Amino acid sequence: MSRRVLLHVGCPKTGTSYLQDVLFRNQKVLREHDILYPAERFDAHFLAALDLMTLPWGGIETEAVGAWDHLAAQVRDWHGTAIISHEIFARATPTQVERALASLGDAEVHLVLSVRDLVRQIPAEWQENVKHRSHVTYAAFLRTIRDPERDSRIGSWFWAVQEVPDILDRWGGSLPPERVHLVTLPPPGSDRGELWRRFSRTFGLDGLPLDLTAERENPSLGVPETSLLRTINERVTSIIAPPDYRPLVRETLAHQTLSRGVASARLGLSPDDHTWARELARDWIDVLAERGYDVEGSLDDLLGPDLGTFTDPDTAPADQLLPPALDVISALLVEAARLRAVEERLHEELREAREERDRARLTPTHRVRRKIVTTLEDSPAGRGTLDAYRRVRRRR
Repeated sequence: MSRRVLLHVGCPKTGTSYLQDVLFRNQKVLREHDILYPAERFDAHFLAALDLMTLPWGGIETEAVGAWDHLAAQVRDWHGTAIISHEIFARATPTQVERALASLGDAEVHLVLSVRDLVRQIPAEWQENVKHRSHVTYAAFLRTIRDPERDSRIGSWFWAVQEVPDILDRWGGSLPPERVHLVTLPPPGSDRGELWRRFSRTFGLDGLPLDLTAERENPSLGVPETSLLRTINERVTSIIAPPDYRPLVRETLAHQTLSRGVASARLGLSPDDHTWARELARDWIDVLAERGYDVEGSLDDLLGPDLGTFTDPDTAPADQLLPPALDVISALLVEAARLRAVEERLHEELREAREERDRARLTPTHRVRRKIVTTLEDSPAGRGTLDAYRRVRRRR
């Protein structure tokens, strides 16, 4: 039985990919210090979240059946501290939360929620939607966020995983406030290691010899890069299936190519949207301060940065889209050349296999076996003998 479970349930775009990568790659070191991060594969906790919430996810959900129960069983069997972490747990309904907490047994559960200001979260969430095939304009997305009734799908998803007081009501309502931990993202311009230090103190990882090399990240795109990707989505989402979109568009184009446009203007909010987001954040800060949660960082971090220069991605001119478009063409040509080389290698291997088969057919032993089989196939008794032989071979 685990003495303690640290259940990290969100929010998206709060450094979760990096945290989970560090935990996954350092499982052996963590176990040596009585900390379990149960994951046979990197996306094990993602599959557990899909299973717990029965979420459709482009066909991946078929791999998730039973994943939550498997994860919970490993946690119950552990003698020390166990960590569960995925950002889409934030979306769980009260019934799903109740099931999740009950399946962890009698362990002392601590809830962890990492949070970032809406000034940065709103554009980040639109960009993440674009990376997942959406071609909704930024203006339409912003209207939906401010008035969720316009599009229940986009608005309900956003607030389910970003409305901090509501997430804490659902996940932390049955826990004492000292067992609910908020990790706030540092303001822009802070030391790059500060977020990890906040995570480390919350999860009890200080002083452990962990490899913190970043291997998996969810990089951001600039304004022209995101605008270009949205335009590509308008043209290809009807002809590229989700299993192909992820490696070709999301990974090759967005993460490996377009994310390199670090000199591009960053996504932000218009003056009116910025004012609205900050006013809502002040309301949240007042609510969270009254509840007395353990905070790593400062609730004031939720206010977000001051208003900056707003560059509208919906009106990005052609001359700004040209450089990332050329990068996309280059990346696709390189990928096409790689796949062509793979195809040629497979053709060569197939040719060699056929030649080997043909040579084997010329041997006396093969000719004798072929003659015996042909003779047996000419009679019912012979066919019965062949069937029995083949069944024995299959069992072996």
